[in-house]
Amino acid sequence: MEVLLNEITLKSNDGVDLKPIDFVLEKESKEYKACRFLLNGKRIISRTSKITPKKKGQFVTFYKRNNSGVIEPFFENDSFDFFLVNAKLSNQLGVFVFPKSVLIHKGIISTKTKEGKRAFRVYSPWDVVDTKQALATQKWQFAYFYDLKNILDQNRFAKLF
Repeated sequence: MEVLLNEITLKSNDGVDLKPIDFVLEKESKEYKACRFLLNGKRIISRTSKITPKKKGQFVTFYKRNNSGVIEPFFENDSFDFFLVNAKLSNQLGVFVFPKSVLIHKGIISTKTKEGKRAFRVYSPWDVVDTKQALATQKWQFAYFYDLKNILDQNRFAKLF
């Protein structure tokens, strides 16, 4: 949650600063600043996406290790409410806030009938995409994106929590 805490202060509906509690850095996915925390009672998994040289958008990991040490997608009954993906590009700063239910619907989280994904791409509004698949993904992700340099989006984000 480094992007959110160090670069902007957000307030809840009652004017209280939104600060994570029970903050835990995860050993897994350190390069994505992986962490978990509670934010106003909501269980959050957070990562920071990375720009890759050959594809548009940003890449983010989203997996856990099972008891045998093998990586696997998160499962629908894992204990969290939202997956936050911090995105940054030069002076652009934003966060995707994906509810667990949306990630299940999009096939990113595993269910009894379908295996999820261990990583995926996010496409911020500032990304200029050039494929049908990227455009379709950017379109559905847009509803979950908050531009943290925009006061209206900051307020919209705070209302979630």
